[in-house]
Amino acid sequence: MNSIFSSVLPAPEDPILSVYFASRDDPSPHKLNLSGGTYRTEEGKPLVLEVVRRAEKQLANDISRDKEYLPLDGLADFNKLSAKLLLGDDSPAVKEKRVVTIQCLSGTGALRVGAEFLAKNHQQSVIYVSNPTWNNHPNIFNLAGLSVEYFRYYDPKTRGLDFKGLLEDLGAAPSGAIVVLQACAHNPTGVDPTLEQWEHIRQVVRSKRLLPFFDIAYQGFASGSLDKDAQAIRMFVDDGGECLIAQSFAKNMGLYGERIGALTIVCESEEVAKKVQSQVLVVVRPMYLSPPIHGASIVTTILKNSEMYKDWTIELKGMVNRILSTRQQLYEAIQARGTPGDWSHVIKQIGMFSFTGLNEKQVRLIAKEFHIYMTFNGRISIAGLSSKTVPQLADAIHAAVTRIPS
Repeated sequence: MNSIFSSVLPAPEDPILSVYFASRDDPSPHKLNLSGGTYRTEEGKPLVLEVVRRAEKQLANDISRDKEYLPLDGLADFNKLSAKLLLGDDSPAVKEKRVVTIQCLSGTGALRVGAEFLAKNHQQSVIYVSNPTWNNHPNIFNLAGLSVEYFRYYDPKTRGLDFKGLLEDLGAAPSGAIVVLQACAHNPTGVDPTLEQWEHIRQVVRSKRLLPFFDIAYQGFASGSLDKDAQAIRMFVDDGGECLIAQSFAKNMGLYGERIGALTIVCESEEVAKKVQSQVLVVVRPMYLSPPIHGASIVTTILKNSEMYKDWTIELKGMVNRILSTRQQLYEAIQARGTPGDWSHVIKQIGMFSFTGLNEKQVRLIAKEFHIYMTFNGRISIAGLSSKTVPQLADAIHAAVTRIPS
């Protein structure tokens, strides 16, 4: 009997998942998967923050807690504290009640809800993302009904920011177009604008009446400072203009599997904010109705308690310091081998990822002969390395670059 699904075509290969499967199926005891976006300890293990364990114990011991549905917009205290973490303690926008925040299914869910809201309520359906960008961005926006375009961002020659190209492309964008800006620790490149460059970007965005949609998956995870990593967003909010922000607690609290994040929309006035919130909830209701309670409760418990909050910032800084140390170790190991080329970008880039500059042929060679797996564009997760595996990767990079020149 023929299946009623016999006409279904196989989906295109997902670049991240294909690397994951190749690594999973490799029998080598020395295999190393650097494609994933999750933090690992020096021993290569997932990390649960101590402050998260404490918060969970506190929640488990509270017999007054129940498992009732949350409202469509999520846990009220979570929303309030998430907005405060993003925009600062004394944000005029919050005080003027023109900020809408709703709990979402991590950063991905926040992007999808925001995209569907814009597709239904914004006059311009064109959305610009950086070239390159996180590989899920185009999928999210296309499926929501937006039309994805790209602006120049990364310069392969300098392995840094193509600032001139970025400004030219945003300056040529149609008025009202949406532009996705990664607030810090750009994925996949690890290349961020300086504050001075952010100010130029802000001026172009506002003069062209573009609508900024910030994606902040790494607040505190880039520099180690929660305030510093939110500076670009606050610059745009402080000018009185409107913007959207997709926020995630996956990386900075290690809550990957809890799928906890928020969508914040900064509006022109309280009156507009009320209308915007009503329309965002129209998007949420048929999508998932009510968000999960556990992750939101963990985040709220930590953000509410000054001692826990302080302990969280210490643990967060510890993760950041380990990543910075690993970057330095990798750079020194590559230098020590006399590998051709300038590798200073490894320590200039910031955050979880490094765009190594390796091409697909080099990446495939490294996977085949050294059992080290990364995405085909040469992106590696610095957080997946350790002092034990840095020499292994440096050997592989040296072999690939000397045998297959760029």
